[in-house]
Amino acid sequence: MRLESDDHTHFLEVAQLMPTEDRPRIRIQAAEKAYGNLTVFQQIDLDVGSREIVSVVGPSGCGKTTLLRCVNGLIPLSSGRVSIDDDDVTGPRPGVGMVFQHFGLFPWKTMYDNVAYGLKIQGKSGDEIAEVAQPFIDLVGLRGFEHHYPYQLSGGMQQRAGLARALAVNPNVLLMDEPFSSVDAQTRELLQFELLRIWDSKPTSMLFVTHSIDEAVLMGDRVVVLKGRPSTIHEVIDVGIPRPRDRSILSNTRFNEIREYVWSILMEEIKRAERDIEPTQPPKR
Repeated sequence: MRLESDDHTHFLEVAQLMPTEDRPRIRIQAAEKAYGNLTVFQQIDLDVGSREIVSVVGPSGCGKTTLLRCVNGLIPLSSGRVSIDDDDVTGPRPGVGMVFQHFGLFPWKTMYDNVAYGLKIQGKSGDEIAEVAQPFIDLVGLRGFEHHYPYQLSGGMQQRAGLARALAVNPNVLLMDEPFSSVDAQTRELLQFELLRIWDSKPTSMLFVTHSIDEAVLMGDRVVVLKGRPSTIHEVIDVGIPRPRDRSILSNTRFNEIREYVWSILMEEIKRAERDIEPTQPPKR
């Protein structure tokens, strides 16, 4: 896929990372969401493969989180279609895990009970829950904190618990809503590479919404750039950096080229939005 830009003609075509035999697990077709007269996004068409991470970036207010919630079935589309494994999404469904920006843990439940929550909803017995939940607690490095409540955990630990809860239900799809934006920079980087490590061991279909361009390129096989009002897909960029990925990617030439390219698109959109704002006229005396 070629990146189209007069200022970035040095980009070359790179191989599409989604194999041709890999049927899309998530399919978004002509998706539109409106609240009354306000249309948030429209004409969104996107496929996500079963072993692919697709990152979504865009200016604040462009509908990234709204799109993710439509994919999860938490809110309905105004028009268009979202399907997972060829089944229309009409509400929350099993096999889909979601990690929220602000942890989403139940404050009255222990960390263990938070991780086990989805399994209990599935009707698992106590022994079955323990057999599944504990390995994921271990996987995210929280052994020994099972009986702690969320207020007793750091922000990074709470987010690890949220990730363990999402993974415990053995999801075919992971939806990530700016999952690391509420933690400090050092913890954020640790969690990013922790998630990549977990994904490498058990690849699944992931839609990753973020405000961070660096994070979008680090995580994604492709980066979707939303812009406009209402927002549409401006461009889909193939990252083309092999996995597994470690910190060396941060000095990778292509990583930095893509980061600067996406930044230029978003800066252009921000400047355009500022030009469209009508100056406030002082009241007449």
